[in-house]
Amino acid sequence: MGKLLCGPPSATLPDPIHSPSPVPHLPSSAAVDWESVDGLDDQQRRSLSQLSSRGVLWKHPSDPSISATFRLFHGGDVQADGNCLFSAARIAMGLSLSKVSARDLRRRTVSRFEADLVSGVIARAGVDDAVRHLYSPDLRTGWGVHVVQEVKLLARKAEREELDAAISELVDLGLQRESAAESIYKERGIAVDDGPSWVKYMSVSGSADNEYDIITLQYTEDGLLAVDENREGHAAAFGDDIAVESLATEFGREIFVVQAHGSDAMIEEDSCLFFLPHSPRGQISEPPAFLLMKGRGWCGAGADHYEPLISFAAPNTSQEKAAIVL
Repeated sequence: MGKLLCGPPSATLPDPIHSPSPVPHLPSSAAVDWESVDGLDDQQRRSLSQLSSRGVLWKHPSDPSISATFRLFHGGDVQADGNCLFSAARIAMGLSLSKVSARDLRRRTVSRFEADLVSGVIARAGVDDAVRHLYSPDLRTGWGVHVVQEVKLLARKAEREELDAAISELVDLGLQRESAAESIYKERGIAVDDGPSWVKYMSVSGSADNEYDIITLQYTEDGLLAVDENREGHAAAFGDDIAVESLATEFGREIFVVQAHGSDAMIEEDSCLFFLPHSPRGQISEPPAFLLMKGRGWCGAGADHYEPLISFAAPNTSQEKAAIVL
């Protein structure tokens, strides 16, 4: 997490970790001034402007003598279609004019995770617990934090007509549609509750050629609230922390998710920016990339959309002059 400034001046960043050029391959309009960015309150705008004017000082996690300074600017909007992690990362990592698409990044992220899971680089028990917590939570707990909890399931596209027929049979027997849908999808769908099922889930981009559709069961403490059957098949798997870490691993670089909390978060302005690091499961061979989440409320409610941050290399600065030390 980013911290306030202290300590001695930083050293020059040597090869093979090299400071990126001022991304000349990006259009001049790619970097957006913070005054032009929608959805920010004054507190967020002031804090984020410091990242552009003063920069962030990054230190290599395993060798703090290796460091670099980056000035961060907003990289523009990306579509809020569930693929925003990969769309934003494509811009933040300077791939926007390459042949690498957001779908390519999703595919590479999932493939990296699967390979590391099979090889044992990823601890199976730990990742199974993490996936279960995210997508198949224990509905007996968690209500002190959440008003609504979601359970994710996968339904094969090829079986949707068969599933619809089974739901209709239960409705004909007197069940309400949502209760019938809950019963059939829980019985015949695939629960997202371990590493292998995460691979299937995170592969879903909302395209017609996906093998699975995402089904979402929503619950309150009183029971079933709603069933999103995703009948058009357009829902995509939102990039979670597991995906960000695997994307970082694939490219050998840290990825920082910058959470910018507004005045409604009831925290001091000097503390409204949080840099959440996602380190690769291996050596770092490239400079870091940065993504933005605009948080709302005390727990960041509404922070469910990634946006790109473009990093421009700047002359190395002292810790006292940088806006944030990473």
